[in-house]
Parts: sequence; structure tokens; C-alpha cells
Amino acid sequence: MWIKSGLLPLLASYIVALVLMVMPMPAFMEPWRPDWLSLVIIYWVMALPHRVGMGSVLVLGLVADILMGSVFGIYATALLIMAYPAIRHFQRIRNYSFTQQAIVIAMLVLIKRVIVYELEHVLNDAVFQLAYLYPVISSTVAWPWVYLILRKYRRHYLVR
Repeated sequence: MWIKSGLLPLLASYIVALVLMVMPMPAFMEPWRPDWLSLVIIYWVMALPHRVGMGSVLVLGLVADILMGSVFGIYATALLIMAYPAIRHFQRIRNYSFTQQAIVIAMLVLIKRVIVYELEHVLNDAVFQLAYLYPVISSTVAWPWVYLILRKYRRHYLVR
């Protein structure tokens, strides 16, 4: 039942994104870790706007808060604000070329990173470092591959 409805493949992609978010990496690559959860959320919002909405994003954001050990609600708030333009303009973004989509992804991930930083700064006195914005670049570069992999995955498991 879960596979036929497409719920299991959808949940599996979220779990993979959450694992990639906390998976250990070499120290020199850690600042360049793409924002996997944001990329997966944006893909599913564009591909299945009738199934993936603000409720899904909120739940994933709260799970991300728990995994990252941040104040409860920081990632949820940032992901909701980041996902809203993608949900609102999914038809337009879907028709963009990979280059145009990558620019939109860069802007959305930048918005998310800035919101997380601002909330962390206000609540925990976080100090800004330029390396905090490196995931914007790596997420932009990773977007075409994430898009193609998830599209093939969605078609293979007939997620609709």
C-alpha cells in the first residue's frame, strides 16, 4: 500500500537527505556540504505540489532541528520561508533550464542560510563566517544531479 501510494519512496528520499545532512565528512569538505534537505524539499515541491506542501516542510524542519541540535523551530522556520516561493511558483520554476533553476536554488538556499544564521545569532550569539555561505555554491552545483536522480527515482517508483 505504501509503495503503490508513493509514500514510502517519498519518505525514503527524506531520510536519505536527513542522513546526508549529518553524515561525517572530512574537515576540509565540511563547510562545502550541500544543503541536501533543502534540495530534496525543493525538488518534491516542484514535482508533486499536490502532495508535498507546507505541512511536510514543517515536519521535516522540526526533524532537522532535532538532528542538528538547534533551538526547536529554527530550521523549521527557515525551511518554511525558503519553500514558500518554490511552492508558490513551482510551475514557472519547473519550466526553467538547469542554469536558471540553479540560480533560483542558489537564492532559496541563501535565504534559508541567512534566516538560520540570523536566528542563531539572536538566540545563541552565533558569529558570522564566510564559510557559512559555501553550501549555497555547492548546492547550486549539486542541483542538476539531485534533480536528475530524484526524477529517475520518482519515475521508477511511479510516485505521483
